[in-house]
Amino acid sequence: MNDSVEATPSLKRTLVGRVVSNKMQKTVTVVVERKVKHPVYGKYIVKSTRYHAHVESQLNEGDTVEIQESRPISKTKAWKVTRVVESVG
Repeated sequence: MNDSVEATPSLKRTLVGRVVSNKMQKTVTVVVERKVKHPVYGKYIVKSTRYHAHVESQLNEGDTVEIQESRPISKTKAWKVTRVVESVG
């Protein structure tokens, strides 16, 4: 019976983005880029959104990370870093 509870997918959103700032303590700024089609011209435009994400370990700028929605941790921080997808040397 417990297997069915563990098999349910998480309802929290996950996004993949790039770390652009690591100057805060236990917080990184992650920029998530997405392509949106222009309604009139049909050209694809790259739109970006910045999120503050909680992290316990130190990350470098340029690292690609996966972030997941969480409860509000502070005024601007409601995401957590779940894993590092690609690390910059």
